[in-house]
Amino acid sequence: MVTKLEKIAGPKHRFLLNMGPQHPSTHGVLRIVLEMDGEYAMELDPVLGYGHRMHEKMAEARPTSGFYPNTGRMDYLGAILFNHGYVGLLERMAGVEVPERAEYIRVITSELNRISSHLVGIGAYVLDLGAFTPILYAFDDREKILDILEEVTGSRLTYCYLRAGGVTKDIDDTFIRRTRAFIDRMRERLPMYKNLVTDNVIFLRRTKGIGVIDRDMALRYGITGPVLRGSGIAYDVRKSEPYSIYDRFDFDIPTGENGDSFDRYIVRIREIAQSLRIIEQALDALPDGPVMAKTKKLKLPKGECNFTVEAARGSLSYYIVGDGSDTPYRLKIRVPSYSNLSPLPELCKGMLLSDLVTAMGSLDLVIPEIDR
Repeated sequence: MVTKLEKIAGPKHRFLLNMGPQHPSTHGVLRIVLEMDGEYAMELDPVLGYGHRMHEKMAEARPTSGFYPNTGRMDYLGAILFNHGYVGLLERMAGVEVPERAEYIRVITSELNRISSHLVGIGAYVLDLGAFTPILYAFDDREKILDILEEVTGSRLTYCYLRAGGVTKDIDDTFIRRTRAFIDRMRERLPMYKNLVTDNVIFLRRTKGIGVIDRDMALRYGITGPVLRGSGIAYDVRKSEPYSIYDRFDFDIPTGENGDSFDRYIVRIREIAQSLRIIEQALDALPDGPVMAKTKKLKLPKGECNFTVEAARGSLSYYIVGDGSDTPYRLKIRVPSYSNLSPLPELCKGMLLSDLVTAMGSLDLVIPEIDR
């Protein structure tokens, strides 16, 4: 029996095609082996591990403080969010109380980092589809965030700003003023993104109805983050399982309707607006006080502990086993991009190669996060 796809694709003559690990649309070192029938990808096999750094094993061979820099080397676009997950784990395990001001600063810097990550995701995604101009605007906006965060973190990418018990440096009036100015600027820029990208007829035709992840597929693969919310499931750790002081802020969880590539894009655009709301509320309620708890050398009690945060790409969990020393017996990290990549072979089976780029780009993967 000749299938509809075989009629469209013509005679059955398949060949293998390597997409990556040096392909611009794979954003790193992801390799996908494709079995092609003409322009159609009939089978897909993601090949991981090109950027394996053994982060978890490093954590088990050094004191807890020695692993701080590693967190920012996994999701390099959302490093503060990965910082937050790790220090939250240590604080829960060791029973460390974080000063109020430090919690507010963590929220402010984390949400700024989330916006900068989404701007890269949006700009690079549209670039994958052939439009060059939007990434210039996105990186222009992102530069303003990097300037702000550089003041307190000393870095512009792989941040190592959070510590068990607080943050390394307090924010000042200049930081607050520049952050408020960015909020005003970004709100004025969002309509420009709508006109330039969201309402662009070419972008709509490239993304609408492409790469549909329905609720069943999303739940089967353990998808989280904007990819999950694009499928209409309003799960966000900040709301569903609040940590830090997120339960004090008023914000919405954007969701999609169809679960396609466009919905995953629009969720990230709307999340930028919600992050601006959170930052503004945190600045308005920012208390005085210390930014670091008075803690001695951190020792982990015997036992196990888990801590989960909402990273830029979804649910990030750190699991630790302590043996009474200052070095973890075991550290396991559950990253969102790994689960978000998993449905790709099922999602893109029989898809045109150009549509495969659309669907994969909408997942906003960070490959060093997957490889660890």
